[in-house]
Amino acid sequence: MNRNARGADPLWLFGDQLGPHFHDTAGNSGREVLLIRSAAAFARRPFHRQKIHLVEAGIRRLAADLGDRARIVDAPTYAEGLRRFGRPVVVHEPGSHAAEALVRRLQEQGLVTEVLPTPGFVRSKEDFATWAKDRQRFVMEDFYRDQRRRFGVLLEPDGGPAGGKWNYDHDNRRPPPGRSTLPVPAPWFPAEDEVDEQVRADLDKAERDGEIHPVGVDGPRRFAVSQAEAEEALDRFLDHRLATFGPHQDAMLSADWAMSHALLSVPLNLGLLDPLDVVRRAEERYLSGTAPLASVEGFVRQILGWREWIWHLYWHLGPDYLKRNELDARRKLPRWWKELDADAVEAACLRTALAGVRDRGYAHHIERLMVLGNHALQRGYDPAELTGWFATAFVDGFPWVMPANVVGMSQYADGGVVGTKPYAAGGAYISRMSDHCGGCTYDPKKRVGADACPFTAGYWAFLDRNEERLRGNPRMRQPLNGLRRLADLPDVVARESRRQRF
Repeated sequence: MNRNARGADPLWLFGDQLGPHFHDTAGNSGREVLLIRSAAAFARRPFHRQKIHLVEAGIRRLAADLGDRARIVDAPTYAEGLRRFGRPVVVHEPGSHAAEALVRRLQEQGLVTEVLPTPGFVRSKEDFATWAKDRQRFVMEDFYRDQRRRFGVLLEPDGGPAGGKWNYDHDNRRPPPGRSTLPVPAPWFPAEDEVDEQVRADLDKAERDGEIHPVGVDGPRRFAVSQAEAEEALDRFLDHRLATFGPHQDAMLSADWAMSHALLSVPLNLGLLDPLDVVRRAEERYLSGTAPLASVEGFVRQILGWREWIWHLYWHLGPDYLKRNELDARRKLPRWWKELDADAVEAACLRTALAGVRDRGYAHHIERLMVLGNHALQRGYDPAELTGWFATAFVDGFPWVMPANVVGMSQYADGGVVGTKPYAAGGAYISRMSDHCGGCTYDPKKRVGADACPFTAGYWAFLDRNEERLRGNPRMRQPLNGLRRLADLPDVVARESRRQRF
């Protein structure tokens, strides 16, 4: 053990705090590390089988890497695990309101002596509170530009944005390139080992014994769970795929689920990668001329902008934010959705996205927002239930990740606190940005009839249902004006209210 750490309270790490910036920075280097595997953590809700596998494998890999410095304690709950450990600990800020409340209770009981700031995000909660003070709406672009200035990322010598623009999103919205896959190098995928084999056997037993009730298919593992693997995945993306990341990042291809996406959300959200280090290394690819600015800026915006913004909104808006339901969406998620039964779905885009969740616990951001989220918005699914589904069915889902993404951005359930308008779109958008519609049962140009696209018809039915609620939004004026010009609107609304198949 490091001499400076002798006598220091052990460091308790949650399963999403696995990287060296959590346990090997000044003040923590050499500390004894406690890892608690709580039986209750995955027992209460139907998590994706691969999500459970990733967290379990990550904990075991870290314990193996740290050797005698780490101890794993198995217990029914985190609190009981600490009692079994028998010594007070320090802990980093956790990633959920429930875990924060638990840590406060444990602190009152003397089981936790200190709560350290999280190194998993580059900006403190106090700094964000200062930025957000007196703001009624939270525009990510404003926050993102402030982040760039604060951390000196992609700036010209005069302090302006690299290339003269803050945002190259316009250059990163190209439709599919007219082929079934992108001509890019494949992403990095891990080689499973004996740790995965043991995790799989343990999860099989837990499922047989009724201790967990997972959804989705099991493996193979596709994402990093150790520091070494995370570094390999990051290097592969930066060296071989970042240059092509930007142009088609909003496109969808049936036969190419990874495309040029980074696939780094899992190691980032498991705490294996330091986000500012990731951003600096991406910036270096632009400065060295190995990746174009539009691609690098788009990637930096996802990490330094979007990811940080979502984290801070989770804490700033508070636990009651999940109760927001401005569009009064009360419909329960259908069984085929909760069970990831993609084979029950006829709409090609929706079937492909749901199959990706079933098979990998993953779908990229446009599939989440403009297919899964768009469908849920049009059908009026309950936003709180939907948020819970996204948090448990996705391998990169954690409690802090989904509320602002789903309640705010995807479902407009906060009435415009996060997003400026509902992200509702008809089949024309999906037809333009994907190759799904060519062989689909439904015609994206049709809103009535047996082959009417459920997204096209659903879009107009959504506007009709929420016209009064959306009338005050200036960005909705044009589509709402178009709504009243539809001579077949009563037929569209009646058919969509009876629709049983999607």
